[in-house]
Amino acid sequence: MTAPAQARPLSAPRPERPVALVTGASGGFGAAVAVELDRLGCRVALHYNRAEDGAREVGMRLTNDSVVVQADVSSWESVTALYRRVAEELGEVDVLVSNAAVRKDALMMSQSPEVWGEVIETNLMGTFHVCRAVLPSMVKRRWGRIINVVSPSALVATSGQTAYAASKAGVIGLTRTLAVECGRRGVTVNALSPGFMETRMTANASEKFRQSLAAKLPVPRLTTPEEVAPAIGVFLDNDYLTGQILSVDGGISLT
Repeated sequence: MTAPAQARPLSAPRPERPVALVTGASGGFGAAVAVELDRLGCRVALHYNRAEDGAREVGMRLTNDSVVVQADVSSWESVTALYRRVAEELGEVDVLVSNAAVRKDALMMSQSPEVWGEVIETNLMGTFHVCRAVLPSMVKRRWGRIINVVSPSALVATSGQTAYAASKAGVIGLTRTLAVECGRRGVTVNALSPGFMETRMTANASEKFRQSLAAKLPVPRLTTPEEVAPAIGVFLDNDYLTGQILSVDGGISLT
């Protein structure tokens, strides 16, 4: 009697020294994520679009192998070129943190279609491009982690943010559906939603706005990239966590 064939494992073992790609790594949160991934033993590819000096400064803080790579994430051709460079320099990507984003706030009735579309192209299409680039190799090797950075703006309405909110809500939908598509191939897909952090993207917010926002929070203060970044480790360690939004936001998404 022939013994029954053993089912192929859903997931391969975690790589010993995973290769991580962080988009938007020259910004405050991207930099903190890159440093955390380096601490966790990853070799990190630091993506930037325009701020090369910032990305290289982050690279100087890392202890493991790393590479600095440029791309416009809204362009599929630019992203595929980036992926080839990372694969040549470090190896196939095991962990993707899709963090690159822009925010251009205005009331929709006064915002041009071009500016509104630019936010969607960078934040939503950019997330699609980088996820699409890394997926085939992850699925083939049966191990991967995709973490898409979203925002409480996707869950809590804020006047003047129709473009940003729509882009991040779209990323949440993408994340949940992609998790269903590739969960049987050892690839998990989740979203991380940080609260209001002191970064370059939020530098133009007034002190009055900061104080008003903090006063409304269950944890009545703002946060820092370094406080949120360690949540990345939760996604790396758990094969059973997929299609979820982890909100590290002081409770803003509850208000």
